[in-house]
Amino acid sequence: MSKFLNTFTVAKPVIAMVHLGALPGTPLYDARRGLEGLLEGARADLAALQAAGFDAVMFGNENDRPYEFDVDLASTATMAFIIGQLRSEISVPFGVNVLWDPKSSVALAAATGASFVREIFTGTYASDMGPWTPDAGAALRYRDRLGRQDLAMLYNVSAEFADSLDRRPLPDRARSAVFSSIPDAVLVSGQITGEAAAMSDLEAVKAVLPDTPVLANTGVKHDTVADVLAVADGCVVGSALKVDGDTWNAVDPDRASEFMARAKAARGA
Repeated sequence: MSKFLNTFTVAKPVIAMVHLGALPGTPLYDARRGLEGLLEGARADLAALQAAGFDAVMFGNENDRPYEFDVDLASTATMAFIIGQLRSEISVPFGVNVLWDPKSSVALAAATGASFVREIFTGTYASDMGPWTPDAGAALRYRDRLGRQDLAMLYNVSAEFADSLDRRPLPDRARSAVFSSIPDAVLVSGQITGEAAAMSDLEAVKAVLPDTPVLANTGVKHDTVADVLAVADGCVVGSALKVDGDTWNAVDPDRASEFMARAKAARGA
């Protein structure tokens, strides 16, 4: 837990997503807006989230649908460019996630100085993208080869857009991942981006991992954040902060401020 505590300076951190627009080479990329449009959108979202008082931010390529397991080099390079352009404006700990490629996520973190990464590192899944078999051993060894032993690794143990082929109950899979793959935190997700993890799943995973940070990874909303933080050791939030609560819209500064006010009140209680 020490690396988690060193990364996030508050108890029960709330991590806000900076969802980048679709990147060059992906089907939804808007060539008319180009790199400047991507940078402009990311800068506005970052400013709104930091003004709202979030504890950390995470840059992700959620718009690069359909997702890949071996992400195009252009995607990772473009994310590095955007984060590099914003680096002097980032005032909170930040992380990265290149969907769904653990080694690219680690490489991006090393290139940009990110404090943490989130990914699917363990398990075997049937997914919308085909058979999914991530390799935690390769990802952690790559992290160490890049000299980033300090990088906090956040393991999502209930993959979105997928069903685990491992029929063990989720708490058993989470406990096994901690034993075999040494994550710095475990994340519990819903079925797709923006859908909540079941509270029963959060409670069950936390019950078997009392000494490992367990975070809610998707679907936390204004009306549920207090209940989530009563169980979890933090959360990741994206869609609830957007205009009209739509994942693909820009961050709404008022929604972001209201969410963080409720989170702080819950932590204070």
